[in-house]
Amino acid sequence: MSALIPATIVTGFLGSGKTTLLNRVLHEAHGSRIAVIENEFGEENIDSEILVRDPGEQIVQMSNGCVCCTIRDDLRATLADLAAKRRKGEIAFDRVIIETTGIADPGPVAQTFFIDDEVASQYMLDAVLTLVDAKHADQQLDSRQEARRQIGFADQIFISKADLVSGDELAALQHRLAHMNPRARQSVVHFGEVPLADVLDLKGFNLNAKLDIDPEFLAADDHDDHDHDHGHDHDHEHGEHCNHPHHHHHDDDVKSFVFRADKPFDPAKLEDFLGAIVQVYGPRMLRYKGVLNMRGIDRKVVFQGVHQLMGSDLAAPWSANEPRQSKMVFIGIDLPRDILEQGLQQCLAA
Repeated sequence: MSALIPATIVTGFLGSGKTTLLNRVLHEAHGSRIAVIENEFGEENIDSEILVRDPGEQIVQMSNGCVCCTIRDDLRATLADLAAKRRKGEIAFDRVIIETTGIADPGPVAQTFFIDDEVASQYMLDAVLTLVDAKHADQQLDSRQEARRQIGFADQIFISKADLVSGDELAALQHRLAHMNPRARQSVVHFGEVPLADVLDLKGFNLNAKLDIDPEFLAADDHDDHDHDHGHDHDHEHGEHCNHPHHHHHDDDVKSFVFRADKPFDPAKLEDFLGAIVQVYGPRMLRYKGVLNMRGIDRKVVFQGVHQLMGSDLAAPWSANEPRQSKMVFIGIDLPRDILEQGLQQCLAA
């Protein structure tokens, strides 16, 4: 069987620089042939200079060997069409980048790669990239849930137009974004100038034992919190404990929290609990991931999910000098943190 085609989702609110970033990626001499799928409601199209247009065709070949097409009816059909043309040798590409509209929720786009068998048999979702306009981000995040969801889903956040705000404003925005999604890496970018290593092959949806939470971010907040007596990590609800003068208080509905436990989990109890939680709260659970210590299993168990879809796998054995600590991060919309934490505590082996 041939290797799966990696796919990247690029999202971000109107004017955040998605098209600028894409044009930059397409101009780069990276030797990779990229198929770009544009949602036709895009506020700005891919640079026409690099397109070789055929007016009767939805798919256009670019001068550098890349391919560009618009979503005709739905993403699934477009992906299937591209894969079929690739198999027949009509077009050649190595990877796919999907640019969503500025007001799109990336959740259903990401789910397409897991729910649809035809798509899942040919493509592998690599990562969700979210662009954030530093100048207008606070207002967009305050007023639009789609903007907050885009942050919650991200594996990588690119902050554009940072030169239009002060250093303090940028720091406050970064702090806010990290509270919403501590597992996404943040980079400040200028005019779409992004190293390709930050865009492609990020493996954001791989099941691996890396939790992707910036440890310095967690450590930096320790002095703000005084609730360390219940054996799990402190809360990342922005504004609840942050007393710094330059941090504005935003009670975002997209929040994250981290759960840690030194005792091993009882595998059957945890499976039942997570299954029940996902059934009830799945639509509000954007991304969640964990590296788990399970009773009776000498290897790390990794799991992650998007909405109701959850997968797990065995990873490397625990090394002799490594503390066997479970760590989980949940990113979602108004998740009942107390119910989740209490339930997880009850799944620990006695």
